Amino acid sequence: MALIETLKILYNRDLDKLKFEIESYENESSLWIIDKNISNSAGNLCLHLIGNLNTYIGAEIGKTDYVRDRPLEFSSKDIPKSELISKIENTIVVVNNALDSLTDEDLKKKYPQIVFEKEMTTGFFLVHLSTHLAYHLGQINYHRRLLDF
Repeated sequence: MALIETLKILYNRDLDKLKFEIESYENESSLWIIDKNISNSAGNLCLHLIGNLNTYIGAEIGKTDYVRDRPLEFSSKDIPKSELISKIENTIVVVNNALDSLTDEDLKKKYPQIVFEKEMTTGFFLVHLSTHLAYHLGQINYHRRLLDF
């Protein structure tokens, strides 16, 4: 299986799971709870993932007009669950459209931005973004099971 197809499967799986996690909060206000050493709420992590993917995949690869406000991803509070879900659904479309525009040759090219203070291929960065999504998805799952009351 080509890397692009693998990435599409992983992004769709994990973005669908993100949507499921946000939908699964029984108490909507629990999305925004922080406690002790848990410094980021599930709602803020969700906004962060949406901003991250819409910036690095949507705007850069898909040529959307998305403009990121990263500080707002962590400072916004009490956004309705329905709005978060809508943002996730829009992100799924953006990611799929961008990945559909790529070729295997594109994955070997340098990613257009310097993100980690060094150049990397587009393929490497897309794999990184997938693991970043999975990392925060696990945090959201744990947050929900621990703090949704």
